Formats: sequence, C-alpha cells, structure tokens
Amino acid sequence: MTPLLCYITDRRALAEPTQLSEHIVAAVAAGIDWIQIREKDLPTRELLRLTRLAVKAAASGSHSTTRIIVNDRLDVALAASAGGVHLGESSLPVAALNAWKRAASFSEFLIGASCHSLEAARAAEGDGADYVIFGPVFSTPSKETFGAPQGIKRLAEVSRAVKIPVLAIGGITEKNARECLNAGASGIAAIRMFCSERDLAGLVGRLGNP
Repeated sequence: MTPLLCYITDRRALAEPTQLSEHIVAAVAAGIDWIQIREKDLPTRELLRLTRLAVKAAASGSHSTTRIIVNDRLDVALAASAGGVHLGESSLPVAALNAWKRAASFSEFLIGASCHSLEAARAAEGDGADYVIFGPVFSTPSKETFGAPQGIKRLAEVSRAVKIPVLAIGGITEKNARECLNAGASGIAAIRMFCSERDLAGLVGRLGNP
C-alpha cells in the first residue's frame, strides 16, 4: 500500500517565509497526498487567503489528488472549501465535530486528531476521527513540549490498536520514514522534511517506492 504523505506547513521553516504559497503549489505538483495548513498566528483573513490558494492549486491540476486540511480552524476550512480539519488536544472535541459532520452530510470531509498516547488514539477513533497523527516518534525541537519521543515500539502498538490510518510525526526524515511504515503506520506527517527538500517530486517518489 502506498503510504499517505502529509506536509504540515510552517512558513518559518522555509528559507524565505514569503515563499510558502509557492512551496504549497510545488507540493501539490509533487503529488503529496495531504497538505495541512498550520499557520496558527496568521490573521484570519490571511489564513483564509492562503487556504483558498492551496485549495485552488489542488483543484487546478488535471491529475492532482492532494487534499487540503486546515489545522484547528473549522471556519476557515469551510469558507475555503478545504477537504478537512485537523484537531489538536485543545481544539473542538472530535465527537462534537463528527456529530456536525454527520448532520451536515459532509461525508468526504476529513476529521483528524493529534494523539500522544494509545488511549488518546483509541478515544479519537471512538469519537469518529478519520485518522490520527501520532508522535513525536523521534526527537524533534518542534515537539519537545509533548515530552520524550514515543519511539517505534509505541507507534507499532498504536497502529495495531486502531483501524483508522495512523500517521507518524516527530523527527521524521527520509532515512527513518521506512522504519515508521514498517511498524504499521499508514503514512507520515512532517514539516521540515518537506520544507527543506528542493526536489519534492523526487522525495515523494522515493518515499512511495522504497
């Protein structure tokens, strides 16, 4: 099975933060499956403009299958016609959002959740999440606030415990991505790996065909 690849945006991780729009377009062209717009400090108007640009880029390619997901901001996701929303531990409850999704007949709209324990992953699945992002698997500065790395063994336990896709996050590199997939993860989510790569299409090809 081809792994799911999720690029999580962080304009500060780019050599030039102003190039985020261009990088998103390049990620779509490279065939990355999901792009999570995670620019929490952007004013709503700017975040909406960026998300609409991403949605337009994903829809414009004749062979594009990229789905745009917005971190935390359901209002922005809906206003921009994005394909889903990703919830953190302090976001809207997954169960409440799933109830809205069912009532609104938004069956194609994805609800994702960040999880840092086996119990949280099981709870997210039970509440109706379509996928979870689990980590940090490896050591990474951006995830230090979530404690010590979970490790491959714990990733494998979580991947076996739930039926929905589990994406590994935290210190993911091209070298250790295969280790995560071999542990049972359905895919990987990363910021720096995708931000620092100039040949995104080549990276996507290598990750999808080891």
